Amino acid sequence: MPRFFFDTFDGEQFYPDKTGQELPDIEAARIEAQKALPDMVSDALPDADRRSFVVNVRNEAGKTVLRAALSLVIEQGPFNA
Repeated sequence: MPRFFFDTFDGEQFYPDKTGQELPDIEAARIEAQKALPDMVSDALPDADRRSFVVNVRNEAGKTVLRAALSLVIEQGPFNA
C-alpha cells in the first residue's frame, strides 16, 4: 500500500509530515486531506479577517500529488443584500 505524507500550513506555520500514512490510493488521500481542513480551522482560529489553510499531499518519492485548501474570510457589514 502506498504511503502519503500530509504537510499542513495554517496561514502562519508550516508543519511537515515526517511519518505519513499508508492508504490504498490517491482518492483515499484526498478524503484524508479534506477531513483535515476543518480541524485545522478550529485549532487555529485566525486573529485576522483572512486566512488560508492548506494540506499538501506528497507521495513516497516526495512529489506533491494533491493539494487541498480552505480559505476563511470574515467581513463586517452593513451589506446591501
